[in-house]
Amino acid sequence: MLNSMTGFARAVTETPFGTLTCELRTVNHRYLDVQFRLPDELRPKEIDLRNRIGDSVKRGKVECSLHLRRVASGSGELRLNEALVGQLGARIQEIVRLLPEACSVNPVDVLRWPGVVAEPEIDTEPLFMEASALVDEALQALCLMRESEGARIAEMLASRLDDIHGIAAGVRVRMPEVLAAVRTRQKERIDKLDVETDPARLETELALIAQKLDVDEELDRLESHISEVTATLKKDEAVGRRLDFLMQELNREANTLGSKSADTETTNAAVDLKVLIEQMREQIQNIE
Repeated sequence: MLNSMTGFARAVTETPFGTLTCELRTVNHRYLDVQFRLPDELRPKEIDLRNRIGDSVKRGKVECSLHLRRVASGSGELRLNEALVGQLGARIQEIVRLLPEACSVNPVDVLRWPGVVAEPEIDTEPLFMEASALVDEALQALCLMRESEGARIAEMLASRLDDIHGIAAGVRVRMPEVLAAVRTRQKERIDKLDVETDPARLETELALIAQKLDVDEELDRLESHISEVTATLKKDEAVGRRLDFLMQELNREANTLGSKSADTETTNAAVDLKVLIEQMREQIQNIE
């Protein structure tokens, strides 16, 4: 089953330490690239969280944000970071010296300064257990979203594959008629020259022309690639890169078909093939 590389999930839980929120965003990327925004208490556990995400997401850029809104202290006691308050006081005095008309500082504003009110320390391990469960919950929702989008893409790809198969089959049916028309045109041109020709040599030349215009091999390879793409879509693994390679191979055969074209309908068929392949390639860029 295909997975899209684009997705979003959010999960929230109440913990003894406060409200913990996890947000996961994923977008296209050549490889797996996981980026974090974590509370300071969880930074030592970044590698563990990275491995946890890597077990579920194989490819794409992942932004994982964990935010902890702490529960209010039951004791009601505020502990000040006296060293930081002292530094702020010294800087305030310098500002007053440089700007004598500056307003006096409200002590409440000082309390709002980050780090002035010392937060009680949190034990990392219990918080990590809560965070791990929350990340797992968000990952489950994210994977469901990516699977749903992947199923939609797979449906579109299957439809385009049917169209490509139909065009290739149409070209194959018409090829004897196209080659016969080329042969007739060549004979008519030689007849207009009103020169004596060696029938055996003429047949050889016409056979060589027909061989150069024959696209049976290209159509066979096109059908082979279609079968390979169909099989790849059914694999339960990350197949985005393989599909991207197969699109290059399909496009190569479409180009060759166009270069060998001997009539307008075959040329139009080659153009239609390239349009369908490009539509598939654009969607495949979003597949894990």
